[in-house]
Amino acid sequence: MATDDIYILGIDMTKFGKHPDLDLVDLASAATMGALADGGVTMRDIGVLAAGSLLNANAGIGQQLQKQIGQTGIPVYNVANACATGATALRVAYMAVKSGECDMGLAVGVEKLSGAGLLSGGSRPSDDGTWTPKGRYGAVAPIDGRIGTETMPGVFAQIGMEYGHRYGGTSFELFARISEKNHSHSTLNPKAAYQKRFTLDEIMHDVMIAYPNTRPMCSANCDGAAAAVVVGGAKLKTLSMQQRSRAVKISASVLTSDPWEEGCQVLPNVNTLTRNAAQQAYEQAGVDPQDLDLVELHDCFATAELVHYDNLGLCSEGGAVDFFESGATWRDGATPVNVSGGLESKGHPIAATGIANIWEVATHLRGEAGNRQIEGARLGLAHVIGLGSACGVHILERIAA
Repeated sequence: MATDDIYILGIDMTKFGKHPDLDLVDLASAATMGALADGGVTMRDIGVLAAGSLLNANAGIGQQLQKQIGQTGIPVYNVANACATGATALRVAYMAVKSGECDMGLAVGVEKLSGAGLLSGGSRPSDDGTWTPKGRYGAVAPIDGRIGTETMPGVFAQIGMEYGHRYGGTSFELFARISEKNHSHSTLNPKAAYQKRFTLDEIMHDVMIAYPNTRPMCSANCDGAAAAVVVGGAKLKTLSMQQRSRAVKISASVLTSDPWEEGCQVLPNVNTLTRNAAQQAYEQAGVDPQDLDLVELHDCFATAELVHYDNLGLCSEGGAVDFFESGATWRDGATPVNVSGGLESKGHPIAATGIANIWEVATHLRGEAGNRQIEGARLGLAHVIGLGSACGVHILERIAA
């Protein structure tokens, strides 16, 4: 029977960073066993498994994981959806439970990215400077060096610069200060890949990757995994008081892709599908952006964080600069953003990121975030976006189950 209320029962993530002695299955197993233990359940309780690993999308990571943690014959969905892979895996488990197919579902995201370098874009024209349109996209691609870029640092540099051109107020220093905030937050997160505070001067004078983003303003490729157990409300009521007391309600679960827009047939647009996802999530949860106690958003670059303040409705349209300047996004501000340190410090093992962002929010709602705890947090939003394009937004709420 279909159910209305879905909860996170257990959730865990590995420390992000370099794990040369652990492979994908090792990392995924560690996060999964941690999530099961956190929820007080075992694989025998799980009715569906959704597993994601973008760079190993054809490896059947879900079945490999089962061989390590327990093969129970349940359906396995192997998921790949750009940087939204983890959030997509969670949504698969969420939908299976919500439809009544099973009482509990498990979602896992894992990646090995240490030393992977920057994600590449399209190819350049031939050495003689000529280029002949061919293939599905004809004269549209490759675009590198002609009308823009398909490399991730370049794409998000353009997005930040475009926002500043349209609304004003941005500067190299402003974007560096966003990074300064996130690196400062990371010093309180023991699971972050990097827990180092950077001065503004250090950030601005580091290696320039794609103006205005220097190296500390970019997400850190690393190894890591995250996993979550979801449960239906009716099943949760049959569990122990301790399990019920730590359950976190998923008040909204939304996944969007690009609607048709002429411009985004050529250059990526991270704005529209994020705005659509956020609006749907707020309506589904019955809340407003101003109600949020914390936000974990996809700061793959400092420029991305700024535009997503606006896309997620945390400020008025065009008001992202003023919103940041108000101090709202710091840990002690009105709407703390990326208290984990964000992708710039926590790290970005692609398929794990969507669930890791949810882990951070859920940990605060449970009151278990230690020194970085947002006091009294009861409502939080986790956002992730992958070019290609996919956007996941989840709103979590701490309520008595």
